Amino acid sequence: MFTTVSISDNELAARVKHEGIRAGEIIAYRAWRVIDPGWFRNGNDRLQSVFMEGYVWHPDEPASGDVRTHGIYSFRHVIRSMAEYGYTSVGDEPLLFGKVRIWGEVVEHQLGYRSQFGKIVSLDYGDPGLLEKFRKIYRVNQMPATASKA
Repeated sequence: MFTTVSISDNELAARVKHEGIRAGEIIAYRAWRVIDPGWFRNGNDRLQSVFMEGYVWHPDEPASGDVRTHGIYSFRHVIRSMAEYGYTSVGDEPLLFGKVRIWGEVVEHQLGYRSQFGKIVSLDYGDPGLLEKFRKIYRVNQMPATASKA
């Protein structure tokens, strides 16, 4: 299934009146691109947006965007593969899938959300080697250290 956001969705979001309602964080699901270093590009060990070319998710700061133009897109339901994702990536790089915590202004859509802020909560599906590498970088899915028995 291929889904795109039409101009009317953006226009509608721009007209949404803020009602003053504040809610807590929402846990949603999304995908990230892994950029492999190559001859003509820099691999910076950071996950990037699947759809927004050059948008980098940094480990120590929330992703952010204006919900009236693009925002941080995420889904209501778990996605585990490109087939479930339903969007065309801007590149052919591998994808990782996981959970994101979203907050701030949030616009709800049929399949999910567009939010002002987002932070990676877990990386759950994708290439096992890449999952291990990026879980360490983003400090997610880490098992707590157990006290050694002496």
